[in-house]
Amino acid sequence: MKFTGSDVSVGALFGFVIVLTLVEMYFSYTHDRKLYTKRDTWTNIYLMICAVVINLGMKFATFFLLDYCYQFRLFEINNIWLYWIVLVLAQDFLYWFLHTVGHYVRFFWAMHVTHHSSEHFNLTTGFRSTVFEPLYRVFFYLPLAFMGFTALDILFAYLVTQIYGNLVHTRTVGKLHPWFEYIFVTPSHHRVHHACNVRYLDKNMGMVLILWDRIFGTFQEEMPEDEIKYGLTTQPTDVGPVNIIFHEFIALKDDIKKAPKFTDKVKYMINPPGWSHDGSTKIAKIMQRELKEHEAKTNTIGSSLKVG
Repeated sequence: MKFTGSDVSVGALFGFVIVLTLVEMYFSYTHDRKLYTKRDTWTNIYLMICAVVINLGMKFATFFLLDYCYQFRLFEINNIWLYWIVLVLAQDFLYWFLHTVGHYVRFFWAMHVTHHSSEHFNLTTGFRSTVFEPLYRVFFYLPLAFMGFTALDILFAYLVTQIYGNLVHTRTVGKLHPWFEYIFVTPSHHRVHHACNVRYLDKNMGMVLILWDRIFGTFQEEMPEDEIKYGLTTQPTDVGPVNIIFHEFIALKDDIKKAPKFTDKVKYMINPPGWSHDGSTKIAKIMQRELKEHEAKTNTIGSSLKVG
């Protein structure tokens, strides 16, 4: 079997992530930080395996679709440096868009929610994959093929940026230098993303660059006054291997069933999580607006853990 330079690079980077994970586990154990629990870590590994299986099953279809669309490319970039810079930037923006859809459209949230279901935050949380994302992710990356990027290069850029995305799932690294915090996604930014505090919901969607969030209004800084709590606003009571993947689909089905009108049933699918036909629950933006109004009225900034 012949390995390409890309294979070796990805393998080395993935191995680096594994080594860092083991180091963080050791650090947590020796300093009694309790960053890891056995059950949560095994759940993360289980979800990663599920995603890998689906990824492998979709590998040929993903490559074929990207390669087919490449025939209809609108232009080509001949300069190798410019080629890779534009590819990484465009891919990172399209990931931001994919990720944002996963938070603001409930049908996609039902798939993405597994990644946010842990009440812990460590390097193995990055392995807690959105299991069904490989079924639809390629459609968000088709513009790259039309822009003249080959299927192999698109997939390689995706793997490298995903590895970077895994590295920011940690509590052992504090805030970095201000210039780095301004441009790139950091552990501090991603801790916010995994929080269930009202202030932090649906924030910091970027994978490599935090600039997209700053540009499109989804950025939120980690605040010492609002200590982060990880997980979902409503944690599933059953964290068994089947329910941890399908619990939000079950909740979505129940909400659709009780909706009186067909249009309301559709809205449950396409509106943000928290939307309800009778106003009994609220979406994150409304809760955040109410939080801002309360803080402005009381001239205080504090914990935003209370939901509803």
